[in-house]
Amino acid sequence: MSGDLCAIEAWAGALLAKLEPAQRRAINRQVAQDLRRSQAQRIASQQTPDGEAYTARKNRKNLRGKSGRIKRQKAAMFDRLRKSKSLKTTQDAHQLSVGFFGRVARVARVHQEGLTDRVAKKGPEVRYPARPLLGFSVEDQVVIRDSLLKHLTL
Repeated sequence: MSGDLCAIEAWAGALLAKLEPAQRRAINRQVAQDLRRSQAQRIASQQTPDGEAYTARKNRKNLRGKSGRIKRQKAAMFDRLRKSKSLKTTQDAHQLSVGFFGRVARVARVHQEGLTDRVAKKGPEVRYPARPLLGFSVEDQVVIRDSLLKHLTL
């Protein structure tokens, strides 16, 4: 995958080097928004960058199920992480990044790499399975290429 990124960087770098810094910032902003949107859609569909489904959650006992109550719809895994409040973009004339920042970054890193973390402040430590939230898929590379070409032809 890193070879593909190097090829995109070389191709796009040559094109972007000929532009003014303001134009590069505008292109980077658009590419970052498109990339954030595609990452959020992939997280919502609960797929890894390779297209595989996330490892399923463990079944929980319904400890507080009471009769006569309206049951809520089951929340999707990482539902809050894919929102723009958590999945942020930063860009300037030289680079762009899409990722998690602040307190959310720790939770995302634990799931991205499959690390051990505490369930609550004083709760037990649990080893979470690796569920890659961010990464480049073939579709993401096409999104980047199309976004660059669309912006350059305008």
